Amino acid sequence: MRVAVGMSGGVDSSVSALLMKLAGHEVIGVTLRFHTLPESCDVEDLRVCCSPQDVKDAVRVSEKLGIPHITLDWERIFKSRVVEYFVREYLEGKTPNPCAVCNRDVKTGFLAKYLRDVAQIDKLATGHYARILEYKGRKLIAKAEDKNRDQSYFLALLERDAIDLLEFPLGSLTKDQVRRIAQEYNLPVAQKRDSQEVCFLMGKKPGEYIRERVGLREGLITDTQGRVLGRHTGTYNFTIGQRRGLGLSVGKPLYVIDIDAESNRVIVGEEKELYKDSLKLMHLNAHLPIEEWEDVYAVVRYRSKPVKVKDIKKAEDSTYVVEFEEKVWGITPGQVCAFYEGDVLLGGGIIVKG
Repeated sequence: MRVAVGMSGGVDSSVSALLMKLAGHEVIGVTLRFHTLPESCDVEDLRVCCSPQDVKDAVRVSEKLGIPHITLDWERIFKSRVVEYFVREYLEGKTPNPCAVCNRDVKTGFLAKYLRDVAQIDKLATGHYARILEYKGRKLIAKAEDKNRDQSYFLALLERDAIDLLEFPLGSLTKDQVRRIAQEYNLPVAQKRDSQEVCFLMGKKPGEYIRERVGLREGLITDTQGRVLGRHTGTYNFTIGQRRGLGLSVGKPLYVIDIDAESNRVIVGEEKELYKDSLKLMHLNAHLPIEEWEDVYAVVRYRSKPVKVKDIKKAEDSTYVVEFEEKVWGITPGQVCAFYEGDVLLGGGIIVKG
């Protein structure tokens, strides 16, 4: 089988390439370059991915494994499909999940279909901690065996036809096992630290990153009755459920309840107002046809507690209303709502209203 491996220069994708080669496949390493940075720019301490050093590390690992390697300059694609989306969503008062969008539109789903068409690959393998399994007669994504590392949530937006092209070699492994394999085969990235930040932020907070591009956008902080309690320097500095950094002193804890970008207001209230029993999705991306869903649970934010779904209804405006068996804390427009049946990922969508 002809397998491309998305290689970010980290230990996970490097071990994925190793495992694909050990399985006897024809393996090609593929690295996507998203950023133009001076070679002297040291981002190691920022724990981000996709830096010039990461590209070099991917090349080193490919040489060690004896596999061909290519680097694709996708900076323009990444900027238009992920960075500009990220900024636009924050300016609309939402809190986007750029990694989930990137997986759909750039580095996983789109890349797999692109390489199928231009390089005749059979599969794209990645370093995601997730699994592919047969379920109800279809190949679907499922949670990794190591639930502490599971990354299936970030794959909820992948289009159905991309799933058949994917392999996740690390799905049954723990992180410790992955590092031991890297050490056993003397991979040069065996001890490399994980990247943990949104790559294009380069260590900045989202609000700081956006302020550098659009400037200060001062407005009012009000309570739910419209009473003015203070001022802010940009709605992009806030997210639903935020308590710290409000700059208010009213004698009781207050939380961000809503962000009204149109009126440039941040609306605060008591924590009890953060609990909702439904949400609205602007689109529901189903890996398995919805009529086949049973015993469904939803995850409304990465690592949040799964909550039982009572009903899903399609509205007249083609959005979907999701009702829960219990109230859920901090439902946030812009975030991904992922649906599961046990460990199996059924699909997901982007929240437009809590």
